[in-house]
Amino acid sequence: MERKQPYFSIIIPTYARPRQLATCLKSLTRLEYPSDLFEVIVVDDGNKAPLDRIVAPFCNRFKLILIRQLNSGPAAARNTGAVRSNGKFLAFTDDDCTPSANWLQALSVRFANEPESIIGGRTLNTLPENLYSTMSQVITDAVYDYYNNDSDQEHFFTTNNLSLPADRFRAVGGFDATFPLAAGEDREFCDRWLQHGYPMLYAPEVVINHAHVLSFRSFLKQRLNYGRGAFLFQQARVQREWGRVKVDPKFYFHLFRYPFLQRGCRRVLLFETLLVASYMAYTAGFLWEKVNRTDRRAAGPLQSC
Repeated sequence: MERKQPYFSIIIPTYARPRQLATCLKSLTRLEYPSDLFEVIVVDDGNKAPLDRIVAPFCNRFKLILIRQLNSGPAAARNTGAVRSNGKFLAFTDDDCTPSANWLQALSVRFANEPESIIGGRTLNTLPENLYSTMSQVITDAVYDYYNNDSDQEHFFTTNNLSLPADRFRAVGGFDATFPLAAGEDREFCDRWLQHGYPMLYAPEVVINHAHVLSFRSFLKQRLNYGRGAFLFQQARVQREWGRVKVDPKFYFHLFRYPFLQRGCRRVLLFETLLVASYMAYTAGFLWEKVNRTDRRAAGPLQSC
């Protein structure tokens, strides 16, 4: 008797990127996986214009659910999608991503052997001509290379290519919705997952293509927001009495030497300059969030008249 393949819920939070969302949904029509064995849940995180016109052409290609909520951030939006999901496994991606045709099939093979794990796939930058998009991916690749180099226990995956069993997602409480930005909530979730003793597995054959257009200004804003998220991550660990994550000098040595290790990399000096700028923006974001949170606590609760 042929073994039935698992049912997936693909969850896509989206905000202010209707064109990218349409491209993402179009890529899902090319999935080499039975359309009756997955659903797509799009969570409209407070877009100004309704997304009905964007999603309508795809409603007859696969089961598609559109949910609207007030703008609350991607962590809360993913949780909203998970609440409405019916799948045994949740597959998270972003609206500026296009999964490869064998994405769900590759996940299915992995989950057949590791049904209790988070599966983190590989993300490819589809904008190699964009220096800042490329630099952002180089940093992510360096993080993966450092923190996921132990095949017995990976430590961090980004949410644009992250899949896991739905029951365990709910058991650990989903994403921390107090993280307002797309920054740090993935790190906090993976850390909490590991604290529960659950396994994580890197699967490079599970591929997502990422087209995140960045300028110098938006690249620095991204890194600043990551610094803000890093402070919130530290605070979350302190509140749970897990202790702060100490600065790891070996990681920063690895990060700054990583561009030199890439074959065919002709922009090493530019990358190193951007790494310095990235680190400064990240540090500024961390300190800004720390001061801002401290000031709000010092001010105390608002008094009503």
